[in-house]
Amino acid sequence: MEMRKAVTKWGGNDTDLAGPEIKVGQQAPEFTVTGNDGKPVTLKDTSGKVRIFASMPSLDTPVCDIETKRFNTEAATIPGVEIWTISMDLPMAQKRWCGAAGVDKVRTVSDHKAGSFGEAFGVLEPNRRLLARAVFVVDKGDVVRHVEYVASVGDQPNYGAALEIARSL
Repeated sequence: MEMRKAVTKWGGNDTDLAGPEIKVGQQAPEFTVTGNDGKPVTLKDTSGKVRIFASMPSLDTPVCDIETKRFNTEAATIPGVEIWTISMDLPMAQKRWCGAAGVDKVRTVSDHKAGSFGEAFGVLEPNRRLLARAVFVVDKGDVVRHVEYVASVGDQPNYGAALEIARSL
């Protein structure tokens, strides 16, 4: 497993992440995560649409809560774009959280089984077994058009940058 040194800060400390650094212009890597219905979801299953993939540690934390609710609100303003939130939370916990938070436009999927998305997109923190905060915009042809590895997992991403790119596709 490839490790990248001091990619983000976690609790104020430099933190290494597993997986490659994704670059704008490359093909999005394949992954398999678990949907809220317990069924596998792959990159191929999401193809044919513009997608925003937002990885985060857990929906049950303040910054992740704010981020997912913000993307849920924004999803209504960008028809034809799907927004996916990926965390290590169990599918039933994601479903419960979405119901309680009124989140119905963002799709939540779990990477808890294999860390497939985390490793493929270079956001897996293997010691905590959580995903770092990052945002990727992928076009209809599965080409990466925007990448943001957030400098600290306690910070919110640059929503405007990701949304602007997604709207332009």
